[in-house]
Amino acid sequence: MHAYHTPLDLVRERSPERPVALVRRDALAVAARWFRTNFTGDVFYAVKANPSPWVVRSLAENGVNSFDVASIAEVELVSECAPGARMAFMHPVKSRAAISSAYFDHGVRTFSLDSHDELAKIQAATGGAQDLNLIVRLAVDAPGAAYTLNGKFGVSAFEAPDLLRATRQATRELMGVSFHVGSQCMRPSAFQAAMAQASRALVRAAVFADVVDVGGGFPSVYPAMVPPDLSEYTAAIERGFADMMVHEATELWCEPGRALVAESASLLTRVELRKGDFLYLNDGSYGSLFDAAHAKWPFPVKLVRESDGSGATLRPFQFYGPTCDSVDHMPGPFWLPDDVREGDYIEIGMLGAYGVAMATRFNGFGEIDSAEVTDAPMASMFGLAPRSIATPRQDGGSVIKLTRAKGKKRRRR
Repeated sequence: MHAYHTPLDLVRERSPERPVALVRRDALAVAARWFRTNFTGDVFYAVKANPSPWVVRSLAENGVNSFDVASIAEVELVSECAPGARMAFMHPVKSRAAISSAYFDHGVRTFSLDSHDELAKIQAATGGAQDLNLIVRLAVDAPGAAYTLNGKFGVSAFEAPDLLRATRQATRELMGVSFHVGSQCMRPSAFQAAMAQASRALVRAAVFADVVDVGGGFPSVYPAMVPPDLSEYTAAIERGFADMMVHEATELWCEPGRALVAESASLLTRVELRKGDFLYLNDGSYGSLFDAAHAKWPFPVKLVRESDGSGATLRPFQFYGPTCDSVDHMPGPFWLPDDVREGDYIEIGMLGAYGVAMATRFNGFGEIDSAEVTDAPMASMFGLAPRSIATPRQDGGSVIKLTRAKGKKRRRR
């Protein structure tokens, strides 16, 4: 992967025809070190957030050697890019073939479930193995997330005790509980509330958990979505763990995805046409901009050209992607200099999570190149010095705004 200092250096040299994922390995390394230092348990990277091989390799190189996988393809990816890494197959519904291959071919011993049928399936597909770590996914009520994830998976509070008892009896190894408070959780207290619900389920079942997995949901920073400091999340989790009815040897796990990788990549796109306040780009909702279209997130943007419009009047734009589908629309608003035109390049920031991971090949589009850059991300939860981003001022001019949310360093127990 060729390296450049800035996106503008790449544009000068290559004038790329296709969208380019701009990789920032240093930002990923900083995030990995933060979680290893500040989270008092084991960190499993949620591979689904960004399954790029360079991400898996870089995390392993920076001490994150445990991975939350959701498919046999992700199992194979981790096996190839991080040989010997620990994997937890945390999708609560898996095919028998996937379970069997994960167990017999790749040494996976940790599996999630949320029903008696899935428990029986895991036992059958592993030949009645007794060395399994079985994690029961609980449905929890934890408001405060941009994406709620409590509808599809998780055993209800009413049914949980019976499943917990059955799971405890099914393994001689670790039995645990997990939950997910939702993606981009904006309330640290949501973790503590979910842990209290998990504790009540364990008490009703009259079993002890060997593992408490608080899942993902750790946020990143986006325009109009500036979450509390990440240290408030780890502090809330520590308080919740201290209040749980668990034994002294119970392990604490987490599964960060977005927070680990969001700052590690952005997307360089090209303007193919301008129609008033609408910009037609060479990438869109069927590519790396799924969240910009379907969740209507106004990601930070920056014009990339020799004269980047600094000091110019800004105006709000909407984006259309390259496909023929009118759903391929990102409403924004995306604030850019009012003289943006065909042939200009626009960098869309904070797309290391759920960017390239969501890309399709619909309509013949979707091919994305990659290049490494060494400048800072547009915003940071980890104290990195962000670049200047032009944001609108009420008088129609522009002002430079720096977004920073520093994480406090805390010692690991």
